[in-house]
Amino acid sequence: MTTTRIGIDLGGTKIEGIVLGAHGTIVARQRIATPRSYDGTIAALTSLVAELDQATSDDAGPVGIGIPGAVQPNGLVKNANSTWLIGKPLIRDLEQALGRPVRATNDANCFAISEAADGAGADADVVFGVILGTGVGGGIVVRGRVLEGPNLVAGEWGHNPLPWMTAAEAPGSACYCGKHGCIETFLSGPGFAAEYLRTTGRQRSSAEIVADAAQGDAEAVAALERYHDRLARGLASVINIVDPDVIVLGGGMSNLPNLSEAVATRLPVYVFSNTVSTRVVKNFHGDSSGVRGAAWLWPAEGLAEPK
Repeated sequence: MTTTRIGIDLGGTKIEGIVLGAHGTIVARQRIATPRSYDGTIAALTSLVAELDQATSDDAGPVGIGIPGAVQPNGLVKNANSTWLIGKPLIRDLEQALGRPVRATNDANCFAISEAADGAGADADVVFGVILGTGVGGGIVVRGRVLEGPNLVAGEWGHNPLPWMTAAEAPGSACYCGKHGCIETFLSGPGFAAEYLRTTGRQRSSAEIVADAAQGDAEAVAALERYHDRLARGLASVINIVDPDVIVLGGGMSNLPNLSEAVATRLPVYVFSNTVSTRVVKNFHGDSSGVRGAAWLWPAEGLAEPK
């Protein structure tokens, strides 16, 4: 059996690939933009794997991939916010193009696997890994094993409605899933920027809003306060159902200053308990966490090997 394996994080704006060595060391890394078409995505993934092979001067082993959706038992992708993947036989087409086996799971599951194995959730019994990026997703790891569920939607808190919605928030923006008011439309990076534009009439990126807040801009400060409170509401509903030991924040929006602390202080207002022991922490492996988790899909099914 090869001692290396390839992990790929297929994001909405970028694709990252790594070659992971036997003891969790990253041997090679490549990053490319995500094409916004199915055929373009297959071609880009094929080219990326070839580059990773070349970087290691060898066949770098089997491929694990985290996708923004789920692969059904019939092999077709569903629930992808990269909508050009929906209904496509991604794994079959990739295996044919690459001539090697491919395993896939939701990108948030990959993130949770990585952080539960040897990251910010290491040694916790129940870890809820949160993706706050182009979309909003989540993965649940219980005693070293990721939960997917019979519908392959375990952890998909981003497509529940925002809890305790105010009159100003209701009914919420339209979501690509066909509903209104999904958590994703409030807490994703694009959702945060869009809500700021609606509220203030000013078009600013997430990073610019944060920078404005740091300079004392009142509208930007208020936008961050709303974000903190909405994230606390969303995570409180997760705690009320799953009651994890630790919640690990990931994705680009997890880089907001003092986000985990701001959310943790608000949780007692919403959680159905007189005490809240769940820790809310930033990820340990940063942008590499999801792609590492994808690589760990081979050769072990669980999390024993990354320790």
